[in-house]
Amino acid sequence: MRVALMVTCVNDAMFPGTGQAVVRLLRRLGVEVDFPAAQTCCGQPMVNTGYLDEAVPAVRSFVRAFEGYDAVVTPSGSCAGSARHQHRLVAQRSGDTGLVAAVAATSPRTYELSEFLIDVLGVSDVGAYFPHSVTYHPTCHSLRMLGVGDRPRRLLEQVRGLRLLDLPKAEECCGFGGTFALKNSDTSVAMGSDKARHVRETGAEVLVAGDNSCLMHIGGVLGRGRSGVRVLHLAEILASTEEQPA
Repeated sequence: MRVALMVTCVNDAMFPGTGQAVVRLLRRLGVEVDFPAAQTCCGQPMVNTGYLDEAVPAVRSFVRAFEGYDAVVTPSGSCAGSARHQHRLVAQRSGDTGLVAAVAATSPRTYELSEFLIDVLGVSDVGAYFPHSVTYHPTCHSLRMLGVGDRPRRLLEQVRGLRLLDLPKAEECCGFGGTFALKNSDTSVAMGSDKARHVRETGAEVLVAGDNSCLMHIGGVLGRGRSGVRVLHLAEILASTEEQPA
């Protein structure tokens, strides 16, 4: 199986450890991972802001970079959702039949990390060790656009030493929403504050999610409140072992 890592813009620029964790994890499971150097943004910021025509070059770059792979794995429900759903809309609007065909070939093979582990590899116990109390925030795009359901929780439940605590009102949005946080900053901060309060109520040491963009937002609120709660991407916990802890 030829597998490529789509690391995402946010991770590439600000959270490189997440991409490295994905590679360590998949290699531990016997999967060889390529990193196509030509990859760029998936185009989601343009699409979400209404600039579908401007997103065409990004979608074109995406299908070229990941052409021929059996699977494209990304540590982001948001970017996986863009590739699986938004790319088709962009390609169809462009009127380029070649791009439509390329998207139809690439998009269905793009997986968020927990989907790939559960649905493609068929594993829930990845041999991880993380002796801490954890609460899980299901990010909006992973939950609503992709429908990942309980896959991340199933993976966390198999991590040795980990104590998983339920997050009150877990399915409520954290308020980040990409450009929403810029255009509606007061509302975004209020939603983030609600989410951070619920996280603190669990008493968990660590907040985990499948999108670093959401963790960055919630983590900022938690940090300013000096909560002492760490935020970690799901990939970092699943890659953690006794020999190489997160």
